[in-house]
Amino acid sequence: MLKLYYSPGACSLSPHIVLHESGLPFEAIPAPTKTHQLPNGTDYYTINPLGYVPLLVMADGEKLREGPAIVQYIADQVPEKNLAPAYGTLGRYRLMEWLTFIGTELHKGFSPLFNPAMPAEAKQISKDRLAQRLAWVDGELAGKQYLLGEAFSVADAYLFTVTNWAAFVGVDISGLANLNAYRARVGARPAVQAALKAEGLAK
Repeated sequence: MLKLYYSPGACSLSPHIVLHESGLPFEAIPAPTKTHQLPNGTDYYTINPLGYVPLLVMADGEKLREGPAIVQYIADQVPEKNLAPAYGTLGRYRLMEWLTFIGTELHKGFSPLFNPAMPAEAKQISKDRLAQRLAWVDGELAGKQYLLGEAFSVADAYLFTVTNWAAFVGVDISGLANLNAYRARVGARPAVQAALKAEGLAK
C-alpha cells in the first residue's frame, strides 16, 4: 500500500487529491510542518531528511519526494483514469509545462508570504508578481473546464491547492472570474472533497 505523508493544507494536498481520484489504496499520515512529529511520536526527519511534504512511500520502501513527480507516478498507475496524458504525447508535455509553471511561478511565489521574517516590502513584491501570474492563468482558463481542456488532470489538483492559499496571505483573486469558476468546479469533485475532509479543511 502507498503511504502519503502530508501536512494539512500544504502542497501535499495535491497528491492527496490525486490519490483519492486514482482509487488506489493508500494510507495518509500527518507530518505537520511546524512540529515534524508524526502521530506515533516519530521524528519526521528520520523518514524524510529534508523535512518537507509531500513524501510518497511505495510498498517496497522506495520514496518519491517532489509533488509533480508524485502525482505523475500516481496517474501512471491507473492510466484508465486519464489523470495524465500518455508519455510521448504533446499532452504529456503540456501537463509537465503546467506542473512546472505552478511549482516555480505560483507555489514558490506564495512561499515568502508565509515567512513571518519576510519584510512587508518584499511580501508586496511577491503579491504583485503573483497577481500578474494569476491574471495570466485566468486568461488561459477562458473557455476551458480544466487546464488541459475538458478532462481533469493532476495539474488541476496542484493549481487548486496552491490557489487555496490566496485568502490566507492577502492575495486578492476575487476579480478573476475564470479562475474562481474553475476553483468551484474542481472543489466540487468528490475526490477533492474527500481529501479536504481528511485534512480537516472541510466538513
